[in-house]
Amino acid sequence: MSCESANPSSRVFGGVSLADVLAHPRLVTPLYVYDLDAMAAEARSLIQAFDDESAVSSKANNLVAYAIKANAAGPIVRELVAEGCGADVVSGGELTLALDCGVPPERIVFSGVGKTNAEIDLATGAGASGIAAIQVESLEEIERVAIRARQMNRVARVSLRINPAVHIDDLATHEYIATGHDEAKFGVPIADVSAALDRIANLPSVRLVGVGAHVGSQLTAVEPYLAAARIVFGLAKEVRVRFASLQFVDTGGGFGIDYGSGCSVRPADFIRAVCSLKKDVGLHDLGLYCEPGRSLVGAHGVLVARVIQRKISGHRRWLMIDAGMNDLMRPALYQARHRIVSVRLDGAEENVRYRVVGPVCESSDDFGVHELPESLGTRDSDAVMVLDAGAYGYSMASRYNGRALPTEIFVRRGVIEAWIERQPNDAWVRDRLSASPFGA
Repeated sequence: MSCESANPSSRVFGGVSLADVLAHPRLVTPLYVYDLDAMAAEARSLIQAFDDESAVSSKANNLVAYAIKANAAGPIVRELVAEGCGADVVSGGELTLALDCGVPPERIVFSGVGKTNAEIDLATGAGASGIAAIQVESLEEIERVAIRARQMNRVARVSLRINPAVHIDDLATHEYIATGHDEAKFGVPIADVSAALDRIANLPSVRLVGVGAHVGSQLTAVEPYLAAARIVFGLAKEVRVRFASLQFVDTGGGFGIDYGSGCSVRPADFIRAVCSLKKDVGLHDLGLYCEPGRSLVGAHGVLVARVIQRKISGHRRWLMIDAGMNDLMRPALYQARHRIVSVRLDGAEENVRYRVVGPVCESSDDFGVHELPESLGTRDSDAVMVLDAGAYGYSMASRYNGRALPTEIFVRRGVIEAWIERQPNDAWVRDRLSASPFGA
């Protein structure tokens, strides 16, 4: 994350002075700032990892499918597509967005356990022959995809997403974002894989093109990722004997970033390790898919919020900011911790411990205790920056408590290139009053 300041009194992010951002009359806080250049560099680094590892013989069959759920802003998706990424989507809305951002259908995979019929139809009907793969996650879903494809007179390409049953304690991540253990709703259980393959073999309107797994998010060690890959690769070796149509193996995403407690591995480290394993087991001719989200965008977005006031009672110090859990849900949902720093730089001022909280009427609207300048909250211009907020920030935002969605600005080469304006609060009021008689 680039937040060094050429100005001794204010922080800079992506080459843009945050003091200038806050002074702009139309840029209302809370607001997200995204560094498009840094996100593009992340994508290039990950794609280069495939080229660095001789384990992969056919570059054309590989795919870095950006997980759009991490951040679905159009300028970000288009930036990553321009660098060579495809898309991993989990809804019809995300699929439509990906297509509108220029992702070719054959570079899109559709994940998720509860795809509606309309979403299956959209994926199967995209382009000349549908998307790259619908990731089927249950025996029942295989039947549903086959029925929908048959009704459209098409053959749906499917990838079998398995649940590798990696023990949750081995994933070293929060239980809410662990997806590859045997109690999770995701993926076809190992015990059901044989039956799933039999069903696919007997359904002419589906064609098996991939086998994959996704064990969870915010992984900070390579071994759990490799543990799932070994299972996927072992299955792929068996499957390809029966299914000549198999084109790729998919090891998912989940690469972690450093939220302040350290992360010694980079996304490229996961890819190099899994490519080496893939070569060792004799699958060098199959393509390799991965589905990073957070690792491409998380560190390169910040949430900027003005300080509303401070509240001091004895030894307790609270700092109220105008960003709340509706703007950044991760701390309330996952007990996640984001570093928070003052936008104003004053190295001579003493820091004290403030509990930073938002205005939402919930006790969980709490960003934790942070060391911040003691005088914060005594100036109207005081503001803070919540770091590493480029993933699962705006994409999870809501209008709870009648609050508007935050502003988003997109920075390239030190200039604000685009923005999405924060809607006024009266837009929420109009929406809540807009009910009309049923059938009118």
